[in-house]
Amino acid sequence: MFVQVIEGKVSDKAGLRRQLDRWESDLRPGAAGFLGSTGGVSDDGIGFAIARFESAAAASANSERAAQGAWWAETEKCFDGPVSFTDSEDVEEFLAGGSDDAGFVQIMKHSGGSGGPRRAAVKELDEQFEKHAKTVRPDLIGGLRIWTGADTAVEVNYFTSEAEARENENNAPPPELAALFEKYGDVMANSEFIDLRDPWLY
Repeated sequence: MFVQVIEGKVSDKAGLRRQLDRWESDLRPGAAGFLGSTGGVSDDGIGFAIARFESAAAASANSERAAQGAWWAETEKCFDGPVSFTDSEDVEEFLAGGSDDAGFVQIMKHSGGSGGPRRAAVKELDEQFEKHAKTVRPDLIGGLRIWTGADTAVEVNYFTSEAEARENENNAPPPELAALFEKYGDVMANSEFIDLRDPWLY
């Protein structure tokens, strides 16, 4: 899988949504290898679009289409300032992966350094958590972890609803899992959380 993360300050949220809807209806039929996308705008106006393709070659072929270039020229007007593009083929899915049924999406940007995610430790913790996920976090449908460097990643988590996510994250874990959750906190110490309360799922 190839994923492109697009991020920027949004000046026209309604316009951005219209452009993404137009891409879905008009351009997606010709986008070979496109798997889906997740978008939205945070409370502080940061817009995200996470596009998934079967391969980097498929994404590149889509970018080279004249219609894609014209569409982006209009879409870019919905942003205030520069827009960043982060590409990666180093992508992991957990639990059920992404979901069009999600009512709430949370993005976690994990920075590097001493507090960045240590990949081997993250993998081990994920394997332990997945055994208990349906019991302790039934609100978490699944997600993607997009590695952007040796110890940097963008994580996209899909939840049934924000209310259920908040309720369960505030619940104390059962004693047998307390140490596991504490280790997660240590491994993911340097993380920025971005909430998409109205996710746009394609």
